[in-house]
Amino acid sequence: MNERHAGAPGLVKEVTSLANPLVKDIKALAQKKFRDQQNAFMAEGLKLVIDALDLGWQIRTLVFAKAGRGNAAVEKVAARTVAAGGTVLEVSEKVLVAITRRDNPQMVVGVFSQKFLALKDIRADNGDVWVALDRVRDPGNLGTVIRTIDAVGAKGVILVGDTTDPFSVETVRATMGSIFAVPVARATTEAFLAWRGGFSGLVAGTHLKGAVDYRSVDFSRGPVLLMMGNEQQGLPESLAASCDRLLRIPQAGRADSLNLAVATGVMLFEIRRGALKLEPIVDQQ
Repeated sequence: MNERHAGAPGLVKEVTSLANPLVKDIKALAQKKFRDQQNAFMAEGLKLVIDALDLGWQIRTLVFAKAGRGNAAVEKVAARTVAAGGTVLEVSEKVLVAITRRDNPQMVVGVFSQKFLALKDIRADNGDVWVALDRVRDPGNLGTVIRTIDAVGAKGVILVGDTTDPFSVETVRATMGSIFAVPVARATTEAFLAWRGGFSGLVAGTHLKGAVDYRSVDFSRGPVLLMMGNEQQGLPESLAASCDRLLRIPQAGRADSLNLAVATGVMLFEIRRGALKLEPIVDQQ
């Protein structure tokens, strides 16, 4: 491993070996037990890393491909990483492929400290919208919901029970960077229900037994908490019973249910139309 001064302050370590301990530690973040042990996670892409730094996330390691040497934006991010006390690694393509487990990896990867919002610190004001997800299993679903929460301007997500990891590589990819903009809280079912008892606004959940069309509800009064159930089982009775309103999304075709992320998106944009009172979103990507 060689060290050199970059256009940025501090040292850049050049790494070409897969056996390098720093590379091994970053590769290990693909597994939840190591993410938990290190309280860290990986995010891919220069824009995501810049967004994370702008939003105040703590960067531990910046990894970039040799092709990024001399790139002004990469050099600037390297300088910011060193200034924040992080390590900068310039790596070969084979190392980057091994770290990301992708044949065509992004040129830049950042390793960040995880961040959770404590349930007790959530303060829901008028117009605020929060989403509670019960035992969500699929990282793509969770990532898409987090991205949608960001898109509609809702305040954050509460993960209830045994859920998929919001900081897994798959979830972070699916958020398209929104993991850095959307506060994430987590709680046991018991702790969540105790917190829900102090929630002053409307608590609505989608349920197969829901008798109320989601389009007929007035979401404009006070904060809103939207509860969405597990992909296979929906809301359990304990959570359904704690809802003020159980809602349904009418189905016109033969399908009797929607994908969790799609259903959450439908609900959030309807709530947005009422409670959030924002201009319509027209850009799509």
